[in-house]
Amino acid sequence: MAVLRRKARRGQGGGAVQDVLDDPLDAAQERRVRAVLALGGVPQADLPDGVQQVRLRLLERTASGREAPRDVSAWAAVVASNLAMDWHRAKKRQERLGERLAALREPAHPSGEDTRLLSLAVAQGLDELPDAQRQVLVLRFYADLPVRGIAEQLGIPEGTVKSRLHTAVRALRARLHEDEVV
Repeated sequence: MAVLRRKARRGQGGGAVQDVLDDPLDAAQERRVRAVLALGGVPQADLPDGVQQVRLRLLERTASGREAPRDVSAWAAVVASNLAMDWHRAKKRQERLGERLAALREPAHPSGEDTRLLSLAVAQGLDELPDAQRQVLVLRFYADLPVRGIAEQLGIPEGTVKSRLHTAVRALRARLHEDEVV
């Protein structure tokens, strides 16, 4: 955008200030972008945002100093198609996240035997961890202390606590998978 303003101030680029203020997409190109987005499965309510994204990308391209595409209409259609794919990916990501959250909300009622088996496996896994890792893991997940609180209690940096937690959780998870408990 700054490049466009500088060109406008210098009087370059044809109509100078008017070029900066003009819509980078004409009406026919906008209709084509809307059609590509709609055919790509983007809902009607999201079409104006998609058209604005195409405009923004065209302006960013121009502002970065790259030359304008030879065929703006074709370029805009490709960008719109990519936006439609991005929209679907984001939607699927949201659905997966929703499924995971729903699964967390559903109470799992393992049998007493399963609970005892899991508890035993976790206890054995904790025993195999180095003392420093076991300590931060127990303080974080059993005593429910925040990372900052653990760091203060142990007199170590928060980054060290996070590193030890990460390593400990990864090792415990691997152990539980190895024993086919989870």
